[in-house]
Amino acid sequence: MPVSLGDGMENYEPLPAGAATATTATERREEPTDDRQNHEDGRVQLHNPHLAKLSSDHLYHLALSTTTHNLVEMFGDIKFVCMGGTPSRMEQFARLAQQELAVRLPTGSDLCDLSHYAGRYSMYKVGPLLSISHGMGAPSLSILLHEVFKLLHYARCRDVLVFRIGTSGGIGVPPGSVVVSTGTVNGLLREELQMPILGKLVSRPAKVDVALAEEIVAEARRSLPELNLVTGKTLCADDFYEGQGRLDGAFCDYTEQEKLQFMQKLHSIGVVNIEMEATLFAAMCHHAGIKGAIVCVTLLNRLQGDQVDTPKSVLSEWQLRPQHVVLRFIKRRLSSTNASM
Repeated sequence: MPVSLGDGMENYEPLPAGAATATTATERREEPTDDRQNHEDGRVQLHNPHLAKLSSDHLYHLALSTTTHNLVEMFGDIKFVCMGGTPSRMEQFARLAQQELAVRLPTGSDLCDLSHYAGRYSMYKVGPLLSISHGMGAPSLSILLHEVFKLLHYARCRDVLVFRIGTSGGIGVPPGSVVVSTGTVNGLLREELQMPILGKLVSRPAKVDVALAEEIVAEARRSLPELNLVTGKTLCADDFYEGQGRLDGAFCDYTEQEKLQFMQKLHSIGVVNIEMEATLFAAMCHHAGIKGAIVCVTLLNRLQGDQVDTPKSVLSEWQLRPQHVVLRFIKRRLSSTNASM
């Protein structure tokens, strides 16, 4: 039976729990691999029956709550959620989005960090767009996605697209290239997210929405022909140093030849870049039935070295490239939507 979560949330009712999955002798539980779909009207759906027992839900790391904030009024118009690592980069993206999308703020007001009081992530709202920092690595991103997905659900948002905008190391592609991921693999080169839950290793498919990726690439090639755009798989590592086969960490128990052999293997299976969030991002979006895309710039070619020694001014310009790619797509999508109304 639905319970009230306050501020217009009286009709909230999560999806029923799915069928239990079997556990193997190795304590590895496989999640269903069928494609999940949003609610028929495009609303974000949660897959947690326990939420119905809550009288209020505190999105602790976002400094929001279903009882202290009218989430429908504040966020009900959101169509795009863009995420990146650092607070400063996502504030920069928010200001660029305000300019590119011609979003007018009330006289005397300015963009502000809506999650400032939580002290963990930064979050800016620019018209129908949220710009949020997710920190570094999959664990930090996982916390954010859980709360953002709940926020989108409680706000009754529809047909939302989610983007990760970031940096990466290239595999056989020039530095400064923009990679739009068409697949992800984990550190064991499997196209899945593996996560220990209640002492068991849970595996979930890490699927990228290829059609969305192709749309992004097509628009970028049309409107930003000067960029070197690359498509392919992204390796999601659990670490910046050993997990990515670097030779310059505090510890290294493999040879340079072994490192290069691994990089060549990645290249041979279609991996074009390495970062630390892609598999988690793809798996959680797929599990929630939300379309997501990963767009990253490469800061170096890992076949040629490990250190990021490019001048800061050049890196700053490169980091703007995936922002422009995603904004051009969003601008095009909004233009098409307005034209059809």
